[in-house]
Formats: sequence, C-alpha cells, structure tokens
Amino acid sequence: MRANRIIANLHVADVDTAKGFYAGYLGLRTEEFNMGWVARYTSPETGANIQLVTRDATSSADSAVSVLTDDVDSAYAEAQELGFTWSRALEGRSPARASRARGRPR
Repeated sequence: MRANRIIANLHVADVDTAKGFYAGYLGLRTEEFNMGWVARYTSPETGANIQLVTRDATSSADSAVSVLTDDVDSAYAEAQELGFTWSRALEGRSPARASRARGRPR
C-alpha cells in the first residue's frame, strides 16, 4: 500500500459551527470540500489544513484518519490480508476522492 497523503480527522460537534474558528480565526479560508459530516479547510497562504468530522450516519465507526492512495482496490485487499478493516470507502467520485478511505485495526 502506498499512501500519498494521510490526514488526521478532528472530531467536532458541528462542522459549520467549528468553521468559524478554523476558517475565520486561524485563516484556513479555502473550503476544499464540505459533505456536511466532513469538511477540509486550508490556508491559501501556507497550505496548512484541517479536516473536521462529525458522526457519519452511513458508517459503522468514526474515523481517526483519511488515507489517500492511487490504488484503493489494492490497498483494500492488502488491509484485509493484514487483518485491518475499513470503516468506509468513498465511491463514485473522481480518482482522488475515491481513493480516500478510513481504516482501523480489528
């Protein structure tokens, strides 16, 4: 498995409420995406970013990290062989978005 990027997920009670602090006060003004339960905010000047996560009702577990990889199918197969489970994989998106999956050890 080759991870291109690993992003820590910061759990918040409400993404829109937390946005005021991270986007307004800390200057992470660029909203890369917002799916309601997960959003990423980035500083246009420095590239610093944060990913905010609430409870995803479609997943059986909350995630601690998001992992981006070029080959999500191979990464999933290897995780299974090593005894890891994924809480959710995003499907039906562009290759970059489809590569994001969240996992945890069994």
